[in-house]
Amino acid sequence: MKEINVKVIDPVGLHARPATIAVNVASKCKSNVNVAFKGRSVNMKSIMGVMSLGIPTQSEITITCEGEDEEEAIVAIEESLRTNKVIE
Repeated sequence: MKEINVKVIDPVGLHARPATIAVNVASKCKSNVNVAFKGRSVNMKSIMGVMSLGIPTQSEITITCEGEDEEEAIVAIEESLRTNKVIE
């Protein structure tokens, strides 16, 4: 299992457009991908799940990948979210 802890810097948090970016990248991965915030963890491939966490800007989140492509998955997700200025 691969895991990263990051800070959400998008002004709206991980909602709407930023959540869609996260879900689109996670959905391309074969591994199980989860995002955790304040003790709750949801499947990052589910837009409703991600939005249900209500992650505001400046929040610390944990993204985990577990499966056959976990190395590539965690890198792809982190790069995409950084490129789109969702996380720092």
